[in-house]
Amino acid sequence: MQDYEIRRGHSSNIDGDKLGSLVKGIFGSAKKQDDGTIETSFGALVKLTVRLKDKKTITIGTVMDTKVDASTAEETRKKYFTFLDQVTGFSSKERAKRLQKKAKEGKL
Repeated sequence: MQDYEIRRGHSSNIDGDKLGSLVKGIFGSAKKQDDGTIETSFGALVKLTVRLKDKKTITIGTVMDTKVDASTAEETRKKYFTFLDQVTGFSSKERAKRLQKKAKEGKL
């Protein structure tokens, strides 16, 4: 499980049923659990779980199949990174900078 920061003011775009709709729109299916966790699978992603922790943080867990062909792996990566961009409100470059900053501060 990995926690990701959400851009300030962006949580209103993914609260309630909007998160499930976003997952379904990108990966094609979404199943909401009783605890509010949303699950799906796609390509090399055997299982993707997403849960809004609070207005600043989202928790994402993945289980990957490492024995898929290259084209499936690439398509899965593209969709996953598109999903991260849309759910956090940060680009991959911005997420990397934030992660590096946390690592320097010793907060990981």
